[in-house]
Amino acid sequence: MIEGPGRQALIGSAVFALCMALLLFLRLLPLSSGMVGWPGPDIAVCLVFAWVLRRPDQLAAPVIVAAFLVEDIFLLRPLGLWTALVLIATEAARLREHRWREQAFMIEWLRVAILIGVMMLAYRAVMFLFLLSPPALGQVLLQYLATLAAYPVVVFVARWTVGLRRISASDAEMMRYR
Repeated sequence: MIEGPGRQALIGSAVFALCMALLLFLRLLPLSSGMVGWPGPDIAVCLVFAWVLRRPDQLAAPVIVAAFLVEDIFLLRPLGLWTALVLIATEAARLREHRWREQAFMIEWLRVAILIGVMMLAYRAVMFLFLLSPPALGQVLLQYLATLAAYPVVVFVARWTVGLRRISASDAEMMRYR
């Protein structure tokens, strides 16, 4: 039987995978009439950053890779490109999580905004490098702004539905010695 911390990590990963599957299902529903006006936010990226910055012990890198690789396949994006960028950004955030833990939410929001912006720029740069047609710049900028606006909402919803709260310094210290 799996004991305390291992069980929590397994449950956290399973809940994250369920949330990602639900988001992908909702994204694939044919709800539009054909003409796309305003692009919606990338809720999956908001969720993964919220999860990594609140409970880094519950979300392993292979779970992130699997979730975003499945998303790449279903959304017909270049296979593994967005997955690699999300993994690099989330691991960079995970390494700095202990320093960001006691800071205000606005600082976290700014740092996540910078990470998402760098991810989107890198995505466009790689697409240009390999002569693939990138999405229109206006649409990308609108999606970036929508994603930034959605991040606090995703954090709030994740806190009240899944119970995703930031760990305290004492909890992090206890996890280190387990």
